[in-house]
Amino acid sequence: MKDDNLIWCLKQKHGIRIIEPNPNLTKAYLKKAASALNTMTAALQINEVDWIATTAYYARYFALYALLMKIGAKSEIHDCTINLAQLLANQGIIRQALVNDIAQAKQERIDAQYYIATALNHNKIKKNVDAARNFVLELEEIIENITLDQVNSIRNYLREKQKTAKK
Repeated sequence: MKDDNLIWCLKQKHGIRIIEPNPNLTKAYLKKAASALNTMTAALQINEVDWIATTAYYARYFALYALLMKIGAKSEIHDCTINLAQLLANQGIIRQALVNDIAQAKQERIDAQYYIATALNHNKIKKNVDAARNFVLELEEIIENITLDQVNSIRNYLREKQKTAKK
């Protein structure tokens, strides 16, 4: 990720903001991730393909947002939230594969919501569902194990970029 993307997000009104870490919001967003997974499973059972892609993405998004609440960073712009995920990968907090996964899931959600899709491959749908479940599980583990030093490192990095963004 180029720092330009992060700086752009720091300049936006609803872009990246440094906030106080909030364990209550961390738990609340993990509950939202679990709810999205439950809805995804129900959509899968009744073959509601559009909603499978949407809920699979939001399960990931809410799990990522839970981690951001633990760190004390927020963003109301999805691309900026994914830029924060890239920063976390660059800092060794999450795997790069998770960033790629949520970015791909976002595109699949957009395609399902805004475009009339031809018949989707059942294997691709199942892969998306399994990946969403694994993403949430992995983020829960990261949330449980992230250290205060890692949190402070991310917050300090964002503060430095925030100074650049204000220039």
